[in-house]
This record gives sequence, C-alpha cells and structure tokens, in this order.
Amino acid sequence: MKLFQPDPRQRRTLGAVFMITLVISTLMTAFFQTQVLAGEQYAARSEENRLRPIKIPAPRGTIYDRDGEVVATSITGYSVSLLPASEETIRETLGDLMPFLGLSQQDVDALMKKRNARPNDLVEITQRATFPQVAAIEERRAAFPNLMIVERPMRHYPSGPAIGHIAGYVGEITREELAKPEFRDAGYEQGVWIGKAGIEKEYEMELGGRDGARFVEVDAMGRVVDPRSSVGALAPKPGKDLKLTLDLHLQNYIHQIFPDSMKGAVVAMVPSTGEVLAMYSHPTVDPNEFVGSIKPSLWRALQSDPAKPLLDRTITALYPPASTWKLATAAAGVKAGILKAGTRMPIPCNGGMAYAGRYSRCWERGGHGALDLAGAIEKSCNVYFYQVGIRLGLAKLAAEGTRMGFASRSGIDLPGEAKPRFPTGIPWYEERFGHTPTPSEVMSLSIGQGPNSQTVLNMAHFYSAIAGNGTAPEPHLVSRPGAGQGSRQIDLGLDSKGLEALWGGLALVTSPTGTAVLSSIPRWKVYGKTGTAQNPGGPDHGWFVGFSGPPGGHPEIVVATIIEHGLHGSDVGPVATKAINFYLNKKHGLPFDPRPTLIERWQSQRMTWSQFDTYPAPLTPLPRGASAARTAAAPAKAKAKQAD
Repeated sequence: MKLFQPDPRQRRTLGAVFMITLVISTLMTAFFQTQVLAGEQYAARSEENRLRPIKIPAPRGTIYDRDGEVVATSITGYSVSLLPASEETIRETLGDLMPFLGLSQQDVDALMKKRNARPNDLVEITQRATFPQVAAIEERRAAFPNLMIVERPMRHYPSGPAIGHIAGYVGEITREELAKPEFRDAGYEQGVWIGKAGIEKEYEMELGGRDGARFVEVDAMGRVVDPRSSVGALAPKPGKDLKLTLDLHLQNYIHQIFPDSMKGAVVAMVPSTGEVLAMYSHPTVDPNEFVGSIKPSLWRALQSDPAKPLLDRTITALYPPASTWKLATAAAGVKAGILKAGTRMPIPCNGGMAYAGRYSRCWERGGHGALDLAGAIEKSCNVYFYQVGIRLGLAKLAAEGTRMGFASRSGIDLPGEAKPRFPTGIPWYEERFGHTPTPSEVMSLSIGQGPNSQTVLNMAHFYSAIAGNGTAPEPHLVSRPGAGQGSRQIDLGLDSKGLEALWGGLALVTSPTGTAVLSSIPRWKVYGKTGTAQNPGGPDHGWFVGFSGPPGGHPEIVVATIIEHGLHGSDVGPVATKAINFYLNKKHGLPFDPRPTLIERWQSQRMTWSQFDTYPAPLTPLPRGASAARTAAAPAKAKAKQAD
C-alpha cells in the first residue's frame, strides 16, 4: 500500500500559501507595532517635522540699586527676519528694508553671505529693532510678505555710560562659550543672549532665565507656511532680579563731575560693611550700544581708541599707589611698636637722606625738618617713611603688605579683576629679578614705589580698614546674606590707639597746612591722603583716598580716586570730596551744594580763606569688632527670618 504523496503542483501551492501567510503575519505585526504600540511616538515625530519652534527669549532679571532705582531692565524690542526664499528675492527685500532698519551695504552683504551658507533657514536681520521701525514696516506690510517680526525683550540701561563698566552688557553666545561646561550643562543654545561683562556676566545664571518657544507650521521643504500664526507655545521663564549695594545717584553724579578730557577711576565704599557704593571708570562706554550685536565700526573704533574706553580702570588697571601707600607703612610700623602718634625719626628731613650707598630725595627739596607721625602723613614726607621702612626691614614690610591684601585681589563679585603686583618677600625679588634685593630697596617700597602696583578698588578696600575699626569686610556689589564675609577681609591688627595715630595725620591733610586743603568741604570733616605716582610712560598720575561721615559720628563712606597723566594728588582731591559731599547730603537729607569745596568757593569769591577756617567736629573710629559683628549677624538674621 502506497502513502499519499502530493504532486509537485500541490507542493508549490502549499509553499506559496505558507509564504503569503508569513508575509501577511509579518506585515500585520509591523502595522500593529507602528499603529498601536508606537503610534504616539510616530505621531509626535510627524508633528515635529510639521512644526518649527520660534524662540521666545526670556526677559532677563532686573538689576536694582540699593534704593530700588533701575540699573538694568528689559524693554520691548523686536527681531526682524526673512523667510527662506531665492537669493534674488532675499537681496531685493533687504535692499527695500535698508532705509527702515538703517542697514548699510556692508550689512546687506554680510546677511547675504549668511543666507547663502544656510539657504533654508530664516535670515535674521536684526534683534534690536525699535517700535518706530517696526511700525513703519507694518504700514507697508504688503510689500514685505516674506518678513517675520517677533517681539522680544531687549536689555536697557537707563543711566547709559555712567554704569557702562560696572553693569556690563549682553550679546549673543558664541560657539566657544557654548562649549564651556557652565553653559552646556545649563542647556544654553545658539542664539541666546548672555552677559558678556560686569554684573551681567558675573550673575548670568541668575539673571538669564530660560527661553520659551512658539511653534509655526512648515511645509515639506521646511519653509514656514504662515509666520504670523502659531500652533502652540511654551512660555519663557524670566530671570531673577538682583539688588546691588550701588548708589545709582552717586554713580551718575561722579559721571557728571569727572573731568571729561581726563582718564581715571573712582571707587566709593561703606567701610563698615564692604558695600560698594560706586565704581566709575573714565572714559566709559554706553552698554546700550552693545545690546544684541555691536556695530563693527563702533567696535573697531573702541578697540583702536588710545584712551582705552573698554578698560575698566577700577579693577583691571594697575597703578603705583605712591604716597597713599605710606599709610600701609605707618600701619605696619604702629603694629610692630616702632611708631606712636608722637614718634619722631632720628634724621630730620633736609630734602633727602642716604642709606646703604643710595641717596633718596624727598619730594620737598627744601626739606620738612623734624616731624612726628601725624606731621609726616600731613606733609607726606618721604624721609620720615624711608626711616620707618628701614627700621621694619624689607622682609617685614613685604610680609605686612601682603597680610594687608596688597598681593591679592580684593574678591569683588565682578569678572576680570587684576591681581596686584607686590613683593611677598625676599624670594619674590630673587625669582622675579634674578638677584637678592639691595638693602636700600626698602626705601622705594616704603613710599609706594618700586614693584608695587594696585587697583583703585584695592586702595579703597585698604582705607576702609583704616576708616572702620582696623578691619574691612570683603568688597561686594550684590546685597545678600553673608556678603563681605569671604576670605579677602582685611585686619590691620591695630587697636583704637593705633588707629587714632593714623587718623591724626589724615585729618591734617585737608587742614589749612595740608596737601589737600583745596579739597576741604565745610559740612563734613574729610580724612584723606594725596599721592603723585611716577609714570615712566608720561606725566604722573594723581591719587586721593579719603573718608568722611557726620560730625562726631563714624565714617560712612570711603572714596579712592585716580586721574591719569598730568594731575597731582592735590588736584584730584576735589573729585573725591565732592562725591563724599553728595552722598552724605543725600543720606542725611541735607540740601545739595553743587560747589562745596574750598577751591570752588574761593574762586567764586563766596568764601574767603579765613571764613573757611572752621571745621566740623572730628569723627570717631568704630569700636573694635563692631563691623565684623554687624556683618556676621546678617546670615543669622536671614536664617531666623526664613524660620519664621
């Protein structure tokens, strides 16, 4: 008996049925996977291909001064872009927009180059169009069918050039910046505006916020169908606000009174807290001109300007401190027990002195005679301080200067602070110059010359310690709990008697016989020191550093001022004392006097020399530890407030 065996035709039929069944099953499985299991995923991907996000920039946080005045804010601006089109259409449209947006032929050529590199992308013409410009374009909307206008926040600085260096400016993030971990990890993308300098840069992560987006429909070629209609939107997250210790009115006033043709800087601080009241550098720049993108012609002009307006002279320029540094020598001498208020040096000033084979002159060729410490500070006698430095020795003087902060940055919460140049000891000289310093080197260092270059902020910080109680908190610009309590605080190591010895000389500097008598103001007693710094590259620089407060009270403001090339310290004083007068009058609610200094009153014949010889009651130093206790209590108070 034979078993049933299908013929070849039946075998082929069964094989075909099996293959068809397998293919149909595979297709059905794939369809089920695509339509049911992964349907939402593919639908979302399809939607992404159909929609394009148009960025909605987040408004940056507002920056306020100590009184709530606006330092930097965001106002309504507009970005103007062209939809993808042919090269001829784009060029023609740009030509038509030239009179409305102030475009030059160079701008058009640059935009065309950008368009040709990526022909399917939007061509962003500007990010800072104004309302009048947009309104003029909208009136002629029919002539620009391929134009897209998006409202966006635009940074604005109401005080303009007065706060150019301290506020900084914003601009589009670069590829190099995007590669940095702090931006990459925070999710920053191309096209975002970030802080490029000043407070804007230092506090970018707080001020910046996070951008949102609105979604527009695109066709199969990736072109926007209708730029004015949105399918959906993701709201931006605004940046956080900042409150500064800055006094904007004082900052603006300093901008007004600073000699327009001169270069220099002014720093004002509260000595007991480290709060920075003003930081002004001249010549300055208007940060409003940097918003979005600065014009290449303006950037080239700023970079080639010999006056260097981009240089922040408060923290990035270094100057020999000259005679203003004699107070550091005096402080070191008092701390070491070499000096007291009535101490006289064994060699009287006869115009100079010899030591270790070197003869060094005093600035007064006729000499000052025998002086005590107060008289030496008043007259700024080189010979007196030569002898103090010799008694201390170079190693000791360098060590004390380093301890008082002259070899390190102040710690201000701003980017770009320069490190001072100061010898930390004998090995520093050997490493830097390749030989052991001569014994007479101490003479130069003791009067603020030699390898000693400081920022204006560093000098204000040091004098804050003298004006306070021998200590100075770390300088800071943002007001928050714990500010000023960093590692850069200064402690001179002096008691009240030691401080009074220094104050005695500083009080005489603005007296009728002092070097800064023309800087005197009748309402406020000013303690200060002048200095004339030698400048190998040209005329000398003039210094004045001083402090003041209400009669009989404690110092409330320290001001350090330098003016480059051509002025002596006695000429610089009026700028500083006028700033002091403005701030104290404002703080205590007194009438403003636009011409408060002796030199101005004498020139206007409103006051004679004899009439002016009446001075307010002297100030009193803070008790030892008062400022430290006050600032140390700030974090505890904030913590208690949070607990409540």
